Order: sequence, then C-alpha cells, then structure tokens
Amino acid sequence: MLEEAEKWLTRRSWAVTDRSIPQLLNAKRAAGTAGSISVVLPALNEEATVGAIVEALRRDLMEDVPLIDELLVVDSGSTDRTSEVAAAAGAKVVHRDEILPRVPAVPGKGEVLWRSLLATSGEIVCFVDADLREFDSRLVSGTIGPLLTDPEVQLVKAMYDRPLGEQPAGARQGGRVTELVARPLLNLHWPQLAGVVQPLGGEYAARRSLLERLPFPVGYGVELGLLIDTLNLVGLDAVGQVDVGERKHRHQDGQALGRMSAAIMRTAQCRLPGSVLPTRLGLTQFQRTEDGGFTPETHPILADERPPMSTVPEYAARQAA
Repeated sequence: MLEEAEKWLTRRSWAVTDRSIPQLLNAKRAAGTAGSISVVLPALNEEATVGAIVEALRRDLMEDVPLIDELLVVDSGSTDRTSEVAAAAGAKVVHRDEILPRVPAVPGKGEVLWRSLLATSGEIVCFVDADLREFDSRLVSGTIGPLLTDPEVQLVKAMYDRPLGEQPAGARQGGRVTELVARPLLNLHWPQLAGVVQPLGGEYAARRSLLERLPFPVGYGVELGLLIDTLNLVGLDAVGQVDVGERKHRHQDGQALGRMSAAIMRTAQCRLPGSVLPTRLGLTQFQRTEDGGFTPETHPILADERPPMSTVPEYAARQAA
C-alpha cells in the first residue's frame, strides 16, 4: 500500500461509536443551513424492504432526534408496491421520470441518484440502498457524522461486513464484485484509494457542493466513478469512511454480477488517460439450451454519463433563486 494511502487509512477511518447523537445534533445546529441533511433511497421493486428502512430512519433520526431534514424515495420504475409502501412508512416518494422531465430517463441506479439532486434540498446528501435487511439507522448517522464535524471531509463511505447467505461459512464473503473487480482496479490505477474498504457500497454521504460538480455514470459504475472523480477533484483527504458494522442485502446471481462488473470496468477505463472505448458496448453471456448446447445472449452495457448537475439549467436556476 502506498504510504499516502496507509496514512489516510489511519487518519480518515472512524467507527460509528466515535460520534454520539448529541454531538452530531450540536454540530448540525452550529452549521446552520450547511448542516441540512437529505437521505435518498433509490428503489426498484423493493417493497419487501423499503418500508422498514423508511420507518427506522423516520423514527430514529427525524422524530426521536431531529437529525434528518428530508427523506426521499426515488422510484425508478417499480412494478410492485414500492412507492405505496415507502409513502405509507413516511417517506416522500418521487418517480424518476417526474424529475427533470425534459430529459428522457434511462435505466440505471446512477441515473436515479443524479436526478435526486434536483429533488432534494439538503446541503449534505446521504444515499442508502433500498434492499437492506435488518436495517440499523446508525448506518446513516454514522456515515454523515464526519461531514457534520469536520469541514475538510466532503465524501464519506460506509464500511461494513457483507455476509453471503445465512450460514456462518458465508460470513464476510459478500462483495464479490468489489474483491474481484473494483479493488484490483483501484490498486492498479488509483492506489491512493487502496484503503477504501467498500468502494462500491451504496451507502455514502457527500456535500452537495461536491456532488453537483461530478458526472454521474448512469449504471452500476456510479459509485466507482464518484469515488475516482472525487479523488481527482478535491484530493484524498476529502474522503473518509465509517465502520457501521454489518450490512445485509439481497445477493445477485453470477451472470448479473458479470454484467455489473462490465459496467464498473467500463467506468474505470473511461477515467484512464488516453483510453478510447466504443460508444456501444455489450457483454455476451451463455445459457444452456434444452438440446444440450449453448446459446449466446448479449446484454448492453450502460455507458452513458450524466453531466455535473451544476451545468443543468433547471438546477442552476433553483440554486440561484
């Protein structure tokens, strides 16, 4: 590990217990409008889990203590009752297509996160995946903590164990794309970021003043892209991470992880100097047929990136108002 990364790992890594809720509330009050907090859950067919997450956040961090100012679920086209369940639990729910309607939406998590900047007002924005199980609201309070107490920190990633399955043998074996794709890429090409424990984790918080200056890959590459671009724009010391314990969520099959990996690799390659990639990319995978052969299936890889939100006229007008 680079000496710079090793020093960062010691200096910019914290535990959720390092900052108490009263300490965070005091820091929030002292910060004034700069301490306003929006929490965003991007959701696609998550009716089984989104309600419990919203209920916990509203109860623990809005009603019991006034830490969160805004709790938004952005539905990216669910065919189940995600929107109804989230609204009943107390979240504000907005459909992806209702935000910036003049720009046709494309599928992808990054697309939803990018649009959420137009639908929220907090100066600190915290993203939380909507498929988490056994959710603990300390994941959010811990992640936003350094942003409230240290003005030099601009992006904070949650770090945690990711159990794979329910058996003890599967403990800490989640994050397969992280270990097989993202971590090797970072160590090879951006070794300053080698100390980030969960570079692809969907739970992180950042200052709006940073997020609005970053391009957003529309697909699964969004977390890696934001991390690399933050490093390039504001430097390693603006990044921090907080240990929040354990994160349980739904796991995808191997082929879905392959498609995710391809999108992440494409995002990384776009950020390498001199890299030239075709605009149309696809990943060919194979399925066994009933007659014993294999049939190819080629899946498109989302390659689009949305421009920094600060360059969008509607957003610039709102911020100037």
